[in-house]
Amino acid sequence: MFFELIGTIVAGAVAALLVWALNRTLKGRLPKWLIPASAGAAMLAATISSEYSWYARTTATMPQGMVVAQTVEETAFYRPWTYTAPFISRYVAVDQQSTRTHPNQPDQRLVDLVFYGRWTRTAKVPMLFDCAANQRADVVDGISFGDDGAVTDATWFPLDATDPLLKVACEEV
Repeated sequence: MFFELIGTIVAGAVAALLVWALNRTLKGRLPKWLIPASAGAAMLAATISSEYSWYARTTATMPQGMVVAQTVEETAFYRPWTYTAPFISRYVAVDQQSTRTHPNQPDQRLVDLVFYGRWTRTAKVPMLFDCAANQRADVVDGISFGDDGAVTDATWFPLDATDPLLKVACEEV
């Protein structure tokens, strides 16, 4: 976040210096308001570019085996351009390399979900999916696993068969 602020300030300063140099070359023929206006426009362009490129930059650095399952696009009244092209502010990735199963319960998979957010910390949460029954359970205190791999004391939440997290968690690696 700090580096983005510095980049935005530098973009504004460079734009202002370019217009100032052009104005000096033209012996003051440009209007005086053009220097701060160009600095503001460059800072706005740098900020918008940073917001729209965040998702691509972040997913490019994910470790191998991480698959994006779901994204969240946002719009805001104070960013009117987002109504035309919403930007991705957060997403959930499934760490397929963390998939754990039990031989007696082949349809149940324990995977790590990684939650990424534009201005938030990354969070890793273990989640249990039952691929045959289209349901999931949060792995919290109180859940236990029997010797046969059966899950006890879990609260199962039904999912639609098209749920993106279920699809990615249940696909064969």
